[in-house]
Amino acid sequence: MWVCIICCRSLSIDTPDSLYERDLVEGAGKVSRGGGSFKNHDSSLVVEQRSSPLRREAVNRYSYSFAMKTHENGEIDLEDGKLEKPVDKLMRSNKVIVHNQALLAGLAYCISSCSMILVNKFVLSSYNFNAGISLMLYQNLISVIIVTSLSLLGVISTEPLTWRLIKVWLPVNVIFVGMLITSMFSLKYINVAMVTVLKNVTNVITAVGEMYLFQKHHDNRVWVALFLMIVSAISGGLTDLSFHAVGYTWQIINCFLTASYSLTLRRVMDTAKQVTRSGNLNEFSMVMLNNTLSLPLGLVLIFVFNEVDYLTTTPLLRLPVFWLVMTLSGFLGLAISFTSMWFLHQTGATTYSLVGSLNKIPLSLAGILLFKVPTSLENSASILFGLLAGVFFARAKMRERP
Repeated sequence: MWVCIICCRSLSIDTPDSLYERDLVEGAGKVSRGGGSFKNHDSSLVVEQRSSPLRREAVNRYSYSFAMKTHENGEIDLEDGKLEKPVDKLMRSNKVIVHNQALLAGLAYCISSCSMILVNKFVLSSYNFNAGISLMLYQNLISVIIVTSLSLLGVISTEPLTWRLIKVWLPVNVIFVGMLITSMFSLKYINVAMVTVLKNVTNVITAVGEMYLFQKHHDNRVWVALFLMIVSAISGGLTDLSFHAVGYTWQIINCFLTASYSLTLRRVMDTAKQVTRSGNLNEFSMVMLNNTLSLPLGLVLIFVFNEVDYLTTTPLLRLPVFWLVMTLSGFLGLAISFTSMWFLHQTGATTYSLVGSLNKIPLSLAGILLFKVPTSLENSASILFGLLAGVFFARAKMRERP
């Protein structure tokens, strides 16, 4: 369930519980969060001092030198007249750095995830662009170009695409493409706030699938939260002044595909790791796999849905501003992948889950205000009820974890 947020770009508002992020959390637990922990560094100094007289001498010299420089600069504790310990000062400054990094990572994640949905809505509705598959294809192409470039420059590492890996991953990718396309189609007809509420249904489908496929049992608080999500989705649809049957149909299909992606990915990931050269499959490799394999399938679907005729006649493709907006959406899609992983490593699964749920509230509000969505008191209450149900679900899942 957690997987969809990082790997699927536009699913940053879908489900706050994916398998891959659990793997990231387990990996993050083995190394210090925040890009380098001084606490671990300090403890290693203690071990080194006890194990090696030579190292102890070096450390003592460093401490003496640091203390002399501190004394020369006048950094003295006025209360007790003692010099401030360099290790304590280092740890205190590190806490500030880690806190600032976590805050920056959280802001980057929230901004990129919200912006992605709003920009897609702007392209599809405000520009009235009727080629959602082409938009998806262009965004994925940008992701492939950027990830490939970073990999060649040595900034990130990705697994090479082998036929064995492609064969294993292809069924997941078919669902992935269908999930992105249906998300585009639904977003064109439904306002952002209602899309956010309706996507909560994905949690219900995924929870039921986990129960039957993996024999995973959820406690009563989770089921209460899921029930509240269903109620909010139904009441929101009934009170939606801009209700569109086609959009709601695509969104329901999207919920089933999103849940299927999450459940299928759980089975495929272990097999995929076995056919890689390193025996592992990091997040960048998954992004590369999904986006690369989606390109030929997307090209076929463009002809199936007859978007070629539209693309050859629409005047939008002759507007530089339109290309700029579409390119921005592609960068934002990839930014969600990077910022999600960064934020998860800086904080943890609990904070990540809660922030992901709370992030839906400003997103829904921005969607209503920016696109001037006609709404009523009943519909607004249903949307708020659904958003709070999502937060309650996130908290229930946190307490459910052993």
